[in-house]
Amino acid sequence: MYEKKQGKKSFWYPYIRELDRQRGRGQLAVESPLLWSDDELAYLTGSPTKAEILERAEGIKREYNELDTVWFMAGSLFQQYPYDIPTEAFPFEIFKQAFVAVQSCVVHLQKVPLARRFALVPLGPPLLAYRSNCKAMLSAVAGAVELVVDRPYKAGEPIVVWCGPQPNSKLLINYGFVDDDNSYDRLVVEAALNTEDPQYQDKRLVVQRNGKLSVYAGKEKEAVSDMLPYLRLGYVSDPSEMQSVLSSQGPVCPVSSCMERAVLDQLADYFKRRLAGYPTTLNEDESLLSDPNLNPKKRVATQLVRLEKKILHACLQATMDLIDQLPDHTVSPCPAPYAPLLK
Repeated sequence: MYEKKQGKKSFWYPYIRELDRQRGRGQLAVESPLLWSDDELAYLTGSPTKAEILERAEGIKREYNELDTVWFMAGSLFQQYPYDIPTEAFPFEIFKQAFVAVQSCVVHLQKVPLARRFALVPLGPPLLAYRSNCKAMLSAVAGAVELVVDRPYKAGEPIVVWCGPQPNSKLLINYGFVDDDNSYDRLVVEAALNTEDPQYQDKRLVVQRNGKLSVYAGKEKEAVSDMLPYLRLGYVSDPSEMQSVLSSQGPVCPVSSCMERAVLDQLADYFKRRLAGYPTTLNEDESLLSDPNLNPKKRVATQLVRLEKKILHACLQATMDLIDQLPDHTVSPCPAPYAPLLK
């Protein structure tokens, strides 16, 4: 920001001018949703990414509010910039634009220590097309960032490079694009034990012992199967059954037909509720994306929510398939006063 204030006198003027021209826009010419208006963010209604964007924006605001403290505590950093204190010299909107411009140039490096995992690549966004499934990677070589391509290129072709193991929510926030073929894409399902449960502490020990998982695109069936043992845990009420779980090596719960039906019904209702939170259906998303004149921001937002819905639909289908496999469909689900909370 200080260099930008110096205009053409700055050594970095040509680069800053290019960053401003890009404005954090990725390969789809869409700037980061951190710069979108409230009306544009409404395109992401129903998506957890919207809350993630708002949370990131709050974090940027906190960074901005701390600039003055840094300026006073480490004045030597700013000796070459004899201007006012940062928040007097630069309004928050300028800071946010600068933050997004720099963020869009951050890349994941491979085969380096964790402390050197990230680098700023000035010509990344304007020259590269990021993909989740290619093998060309950026590496640190003798203090520089080097890209070795994974196939021959013809003049004028976009150079494609791996963008790191990032879900689509991160790709949209950081680079302004969504990858339809992203095997790292995922949704998080949060399940919390009921703290009113008399056996809460014992159940908490089991959950901590066995960890938790995210739902990755293409692996929804596995994810649902991995969720079930922990959901069943919430339905255990007999102390002797709980002792059996505690003494086992995994989250093994005795399962009756009515308990399993209750667990699966709760899970199915949860996926239906999440899908109902979106204002459009999958078919409506497909129709929108077939319009060549669709607004670029609405297009990338629709791509994102469409992929999220596909994951949720696949999870719901996997759950319904398990319900269909139950040996007895006449039983009523077991009552569960301390059923786990899904959000």
